[in-house]
Amino acid sequence: MSVVKSIELVLPKDAVYLAGSSIEGQVVLTLNSTLVDPMVKVELVGRGYVEWNEEIGASRDYSRDVICNNKADYVHKTKTFSVEDNWLSAGSHTFDFHFNLPPRLPSTFASKIGHVSYFMQASCVGREHILAKKRMYLLIQGTSDFCKENPLQSPLSVEAEKKVSYNCCRQGTISLQIRMEKNTFAPGEKIVLTTQINNRTSKCLRTVVFALYTHVRYEGFTPKAEPRWRVESSELLRQEANTQITPFDTTTIVSTLRLPLVLSVSSRTGNGELMSTRYELVGTVHLPWSLTCVKAKVPITVASALVDAASCQPREGAALPASQDCQP
Repeated sequence: MSVVKSIELVLPKDAVYLAGSSIEGQVVLTLNSTLVDPMVKVELVGRGYVEWNEEIGASRDYSRDVICNNKADYVHKTKTFSVEDNWLSAGSHTFDFHFNLPPRLPSTFASKIGHVSYFMQASCVGREHILAKKRMYLLIQGTSDFCKENPLQSPLSVEAEKKVSYNCCRQGTISLQIRMEKNTFAPGEKIVLTTQINNRTSKCLRTVVFALYTHVRYEGFTPKAEPRWRVESSELLRQEANTQITPFDTTTIVSTLRLPLVLSVSSRTGNGELMSTRYELVGTVHLPWSLTCVKAKVPITVASALVDAASCQPREGAALPASQDCQP
């Protein structure tokens, strides 16, 4: 029978931690018998990794692929607990810990090409052998200075118009206008948009789709240390409005999309990071009699303010993510 019965990490369930805030928890070690010369420790680890296959250049052999990858270590902190008299009796023992997160961390992220992950790991070592180990992954929300640099936001309006043909020789015009009070949002916030569709055809329109897309630019290196990059796009949120937009009429639709609690903040390309992210909201009117459609695109900025350590509140212009515990 092993000396260690169990080792557990006690942390708030489903908590989202803001970069720059603190993490407090406990390690609970339960022993079946007395343990001499133990080392009990807890680690905070954050790292990122990207990898993809890419065809070798046009002047070389296309039958072979080259692997492009890159990695980064964002945080690695360790706390080793002191053990009185260098032994622990049978039963449960509780160790408190506290870590401060660095103020500049990317958000927790995962895709087929790359990931950014954070975890806490507790372990118990006796006489150079690992007796027990427990790992728990964390949700970290990155921060940005966007709200500080751009405190004022103006209402935004984007319009798209297309001339369409139907019934052989007949033509008409469909215009799509999207209005928003702002285009910068915090994770977990609601995006409210007002859409106006002007249907100047004799056909009825029935479907309007709103989708938020994420465009991620990954930066990596070949085995010869040559820089490479790759852009991947994915649909983050989608909402479909089924409505009757009658011929030669104008219809207004108010839609709401709620952002996830953890998101990569918008970032500039070429900043030397593993990945940079931008967001785009697309409104689409589908034409039932045609393969074409009318689209209006709005760039969206996702920003999360830094924590003010003195008041344990986010700086002006943003809110702490849901489930975030304010730690002293």
